[in-house]
Amino acid sequence: MSENENDQKKIEIGKILRKAREEKGYTLDDLQQVTKIQKRYLIAIEDENFDELPGDFYVRAFIKQYANMVGLDGNELLQKYDDQLPQTKTEEYSDHLAQAVETRASQRKTVSGSVDKVRNYMPTIIIACVIVLVLAAIWLTAIARNHRDSSTRIDNSSVSVSGESRKKVSTSSKKASTKQSKSKAIKLQQAPNRNDTNVTYTADQLNADTSLHIETSDRSWMQVRANNNTLLNRTLNNNEKTDLKIGRDTTSLVITVGNARATKMKIGNQDIDFTDNGRYQNTRNVTINFGKNQSSSSASSQSSSAPNNQSSSQVNQSNNATRPSNANNTSRPNSQPAR
Repeated sequence: MSENENDQKKIEIGKILRKAREEKGYTLDDLQQVTKIQKRYLIAIEDENFDELPGDFYVRAFIKQYANMVGLDGNELLQKYDDQLPQTKTEEYSDHLAQAVETRASQRKTVSGSVDKVRNYMPTIIIACVIVLVLAAIWLTAIARNHRDSSTRIDNSSVSVSGESRKKVSTSSKKASTKQSKSKAIKLQQAPNRNDTNVTYTADQLNADTSLHIETSDRSWMQVRANNNTLLNRTLNNNEKTDLKIGRDTTSLVITVGNARATKMKIGNQDIDFTDNGRYQNTRNVTINFGKNQSSSSASSQSSSAPNNQSSSQVNQSNNATRPSNANNTSRPNSQPAR
């Protein structure tokens, strides 16, 4: 194969990886977050600058992981471009292997020496343990005899008092566990003013801190605000889960959803069916009002519907920008992926 053909084939592997990444809609930052490979190494792989990678051993490993992440067969790609990739068993690899073998040998010698020392002292250790056990048995026997003598002098009234106290303790513990289980239960009641994009729920005041669980089956931008304090404001990746702590003093919880079809939410042990079993797939704003000020909180959430609608339009733009392009290579909002 001529030098020009080798260069062309070398450039093709970078183009293949970059094209597959763009078709999946991933940026280099996305791959860095998922694969844990530094962005500068991903750029070096696409530009075929293998000398910038930490070693020849990592070139094939990084390319295989990159290819599998963007939907390609990593093993097949490595076999096809085997001549253009550095070999794993280089002189550097051999040096590392030799050092590892030497280190293991020295460790085995140290361990064997320690074992020999323990064997020499083993008889003395056994005799000392036997003496300690005998003394402990004598001491425990004396204590048991003293307890037997004192137990015969216990009055029946003291026994009944201890029994009553145990019953009271068990009753109080049951009541406490019942109250705790009730505090965890959250009942959501949907307000009658829901529409295609907004839904409001009311619930009793929280008795204890709880958690908001969010799970996405596709990329979705999310924003969560509790009492106007932002708890979450970012894009969740495919099959990502996150839990947010909701304080017991929370009176208003506002959730902005970027992709309702791919999002599931649960507060405490209560599922939030904000799409009404799929009837409202364009739901963007979910408001939960807690406590006695539910009516005032509901009014304030309605008065803030205009800003929420504006944020909803921003969510639509954000989701459209983060959706991967389809099989026909439909153009994305940003024609050049960010590095």
